[in-house]
Amino acid sequence: MSDATIAHQTFATPLRIAKADLAALLLRASMGILFLAHAGIKIFVFTPAGTVGYFASLGLPAVLAYAVIMAELFGGLALLLGLWTRWVSLALLPVLLGAIFLSHGAKGFLFSNPGGGWEFPAFWAVALVVQALLGGGVYALKKENG
Repeated sequence: MSDATIAHQTFATPLRIAKADLAALLLRASMGILFLAHAGIKIFVFTPAGTVGYFASLGLPAVLAYAVIMAELFGGLALLLGLWTRWVSLALLPVLLGAIFLSHGAKGFLFSNPGGGWEFPAFWAVALVVQALLGGGVYALKKENG
C-alpha cells in the first residue's frame, strides 16, 4: 500500500482510496454541515424576518436575505451529499465574500471581536476554493471529472 492511499477491506475485494479523496470528503462534509447550520440559525434562531431586518440594516434588499438562506441550505445539502461539488463550492463563494465585505470586514480581523471579524469567513472562502480544486472526493453522489 502506497503512502497516498488507504486500504479498506470490503466483503469481496480490498478498496484503495486516495488520501486526497478522503481529504475532499472530510472538507466537503464539514462545510456542508456548517452551511446547513448557518441556514438553520437564520431560519430558526434569527428567523427569516430577523435576517431580512439585518440585511436591511446593511442597506441590502430583502430578497438577498432569502437568497443567502436558500444558498446556504441547498448548497450545504449539495456539499454534504457530494452533488456538483466543484460548482456548488464556487457558487457559495459570493455568500462568504459578501459576509466579509458587507458585514464582518469593518469589525477587524479576529472573529472573536465584537460582532465577529473577517477571519472565519475568509478561511471558509479559501476552503471553498480548495474544495472546488479537489472535487467531491470519495462517496460523492455525483462524480466530476478533473
